Amino acid sequence: MFVAPDPGRLRLRNSSRAVVGIALAVAAAECAGLSLTASITGGLAALLALFTVLDPTVRDQRITTALLPAAGFPVLALATALHGVPLARDLSFLAVVFAGVYARRWGPRGHALGVFGFMMFFTTQFLHAVPGQLPELYAAVGLALLACATVRFVLWPIERRTPPAAAPPGLPGAGLARPTTRQAFQATLACGFALALGQALSEDRWYWAVGTAWWIFVNTASRGETLVRGFRRVLGTVLGIAAGLLVAVPLHGAPAPTAALVAVCVFGIFYTAAPSYSWMMFFVTVMAGLLYGLLGVLHPGLLLLRFQETAVGAVGAALAVVLVLPVTTHATNHAWIQRALRCVHAATGEAAARLAGSATADPAPHAAELELLLARVRLALAPLVHPLSPFRARKARARQVVALLDACAREVRGLAAVAADPAASHDARLAAACWRVEAAVEALTAGERALERPTADRPAATEPAALLHLHGLERALAELAAPLRSDPRSPLVRA
Repeated sequence: MFVAPDPGRLRLRNSSRAVVGIALAVAAAECAGLSLTASITGGLAALLALFTVLDPTVRDQRITTALLPAAGFPVLALATALHGVPLARDLSFLAVVFAGVYARRWGPRGHALGVFGFMMFFTTQFLHAVPGQLPELYAAVGLALLACATVRFVLWPIERRTPPAAAPPGLPGAGLARPTTRQAFQATLACGFALALGQALSEDRWYWAVGTAWWIFVNTASRGETLVRGFRRVLGTVLGIAAGLLVAVPLHGAPAPTAALVAVCVFGIFYTAAPSYSWMMFFVTVMAGLLYGLLGVLHPGLLLLRFQETAVGAVGAALAVVLVLPVTTHATNHAWIQRALRCVHAATGEAAARLAGSATADPAPHAAELELLLARVRLALAPLVHPLSPFRARKARARQVVALLDACAREVRGLAAVAADPAASHDARLAAACWRVEAAVEALTAGERALERPTADRPAATEPAALLHLHGLERALAELAAPLRSDPRSPLVRA
């Protein structure tokens, strides 16, 4: 968690840019003479715009950023109008939850708009905003989006040189089996549970339970992933509360040091989001405590209530994924591993064609896709390799699968690099090696026994580089057969 790789220092640059963008958004609100409530709303809007807008092209990111008010403004109006009508407010909040999760079926843009809409409703509860404040809330959000767009697309356009990696498309399904539909029902029921119990704990701060249940369902696909994410959220919250007692409470809302620490938290949120959800939640919790200090309502009892509400939300999410349309961890593992193997197959075929002289064949896109798929495989396997997992055999096999798939990715990258070299020539042995790799993948994805075919001796270092990579692929795929066909009583990828 402390030495996570940061190729090209992309996380460092993105985190630094977020601090600048959010600071500019808050400064714009303050210069416009808006209230503290409006300034905080603007800062949170800027944070969401920079954090959730992840379209694969800069053009799409601009469009999504421009569309955020279309999702946020109606929700702000609804939430403030219903502030004094608890039943209608609660039912509307659950409707926003369902719509926000369901919108994920439209890819990164739907995800960003859904999150922004949900968080605008959440923010009005956090700040206790009322209808009379709506004009300045609109102004603050508009200024914030303009500020972060200026920083992101004009002053510091990181994505122009380093486009964000496109997320692999979701797993297929229809009806209630479709992931977004299933999660929309799960998240709504989880948030309903969290809302009811959260209000039993506190009539004023119940929204933290709902927020916890909502965010646990982001970027998860299986029962195990959701449970692990819930555990990590609670862990990060506990650590953040401890830090808040030491840092936020003694400040008593002093503006200058609070602003400086909020900037540190913003940086931490963005920098740790990818490698560690627990550390991200640590910074979110500390930042929430600091904002409560600015509002003049922070005290140790409030931080304890924050923990209780978080625990309620995590329990609601756990019950939903276990009882409502559950999808096992192994079923999800199976699907993503199969897709990664098919990507290896496609990359090998393209490399063979390129080395044979085809000008149109290119394995590079498949190699890039494989990296994204492996990231999704690691996420799916996270419940099995978690330190608290009691299933040692499954944990060992899961680690073995990840290591072997990483080996496949290395060989595919090397093969793509060789194929891109114009001087690389076709060797007669490459066709046979490619055929063996493709046959091995077909046997693994079809669930059949590995084909018994003679393999060539290990090439010497003087042999063609492509042949070395293909031989490495053969070895890794052969070793994958054992963990992927483990005892069904303790399966790794069988549902």
